[in-house]
Amino acid sequence: MENTTEGKQRYTFICSKGTLDGAYPSLVLALNAKRLGHEVFLFYTFMGINVVRKGYMAKLKFHPPGFLGAIPGMSNLATSMMEKQIEQANIPSLEDIFEMAQLEGVKIYACKMTLDMMKIPEDDLLEGVEIMNAEQYLKLAGTCSINMFT
Repeated sequence: MENTTEGKQRYTFICSKGTLDGAYPSLVLALNAKRLGHEVFLFYTFMGINVVRKGYMAKLKFHPPGFLGAIPGMSNLATSMMEKQIEQANIPSLEDIFEMAQLEGVKIYACKMTLDMMKIPEDDLLEGVEIMNAEQYLKLAGTCSINMFT
């Protein structure tokens, strides 16, 4: 197998959406890959940067597809419905999955260009989130078996 060390693979997951439906997939995949024994990196860029900003994770909403997302109040309704389904399915909260990922060793990075572009100070990021520029990400991605946008 390519890009492995004794069966351990390296994976990156990129989150570019600051929504519940953008944040959950990358975290769930990252946590599960880590639990399978792989080295895992999460990279937050563009609106996904809000997932790793202090005080923002709890405010993320579900974004309905297509024209439904443009209807006033639809995002709030969809978010409420999704949160109820998440709870009924006994799926941990986004905050809990994020904490588990950090505790289990998933490396979490914020995009330097996004921080600069959006004028977000580094101290606005959650504890443990490191900063990485595009060149650094590309060098890392070149060593990975999987690089996935979620």
